[in-house]
Amino acid sequence: MSVNFEVHAAGGFLHHPAAQSPIFSETAYSGTDPDALSEILSTSTSPIKAAAQANASIAYRCNFVSAGDLAIADCAYEGAISLRREAPSGKVIIFLPVEGDAVFNAGQEAIHSVPGRGAILGAGRATGARLLGRRRHLGLFVDQARINAHLTHMFERMITGDADFHPHIDLTAGAGLLLQQLVTNLHRGLGGGGLLQESPLAVSALCDATVYLLLENFPHRYSNELTLPAPAPAPRHVKWAIDFMHAHIAEPISLNEIATAAKVSIRTLQQGFRQFRNTTPIAYLHEIRMVAARRDLLESGAKQAVADIALRWGFTHLGRFAAEYKKRFGELPSQTLKR
Repeated sequence: MSVNFEVHAAGGFLHHPAAQSPIFSETAYSGTDPDALSEILSTSTSPIKAAAQANASIAYRCNFVSAGDLAIADCAYEGAISLRREAPSGKVIIFLPVEGDAVFNAGQEAIHSVPGRGAILGAGRATGARLLGRRRHLGLFVDQARINAHLTHMFERMITGDADFHPHIDLTAGAGLLLQQLVTNLHRGLGGGGLLQESPLAVSALCDATVYLLLENFPHRYSNELTLPAPAPAPRHVKWAIDFMHAHIAEPISLNEIATAAKVSIRTLQQGFRQFRNTTPIAYLHEIRMVAARRDLLESGAKQAVADIALRWGFTHLGRFAAEYKKRFGELPSQTLKR
């Protein structure tokens, strides 16, 4: 249900999601031990417990390929297996069945998945699964942060939290069939030293296309808003304020200084951010600093302390920073540091 791969957050909110070339990796596993399967499917922040139902024999074969913050799994199972996720994953997971039955638990809803009927499970919503006999599926794993970055780019305002995708996907026609074909071709092209590994720009474009396909064709919290006409471009003073905040992100700047840089009054600045960014200037500054702190935590390799990184970005109360960070990213800063 999960796979280990690193996520590197972009420093700015309105930077295009495909700004960096992906880093490729591939791992393959097979076996018959449920405990080993638990370890394979778990991450450091989201452990999974696998068990053979009625103590029957099981077998599995899993191949994972990743390109940056998007990963694809091709997994085949034999026997009745139960899987229990013990902590949220922070990833949107799409299961594309090839053979056999599975039932996924997402909150109060049980989602039945067979060939022709896929399942999309929002970040933090998947709590477990039952694999009923012989089963094979492709799994697409997309970090919620990447989806939010695309939505932020599309709306030109900060998007946070779960996108709340509708869980059922028709794979027999239309966008669902296209999604299955796209994910299949990505896995084939990346696996086994495939040719796509020689073209990182093409992979980046295909990964972006996959995320946009999800956002534009499968129902979620922002679907209705995406059908509306695009809003008018933000006025110059909002853009000047954003540029000033990014340029002085690590400095103790005040709302008055931001308004002065934008050449407007504080009231006008606040109105502009509410109208064109659906937030306040200070909340926007807080959010870009939080993303910068996450980037440093991911890239430090445990060489720096959480407190040092938090202070660098203006978070002086470590306990409050940890609580806000977990609410924003689904894990504690110390857990990000250990990746």
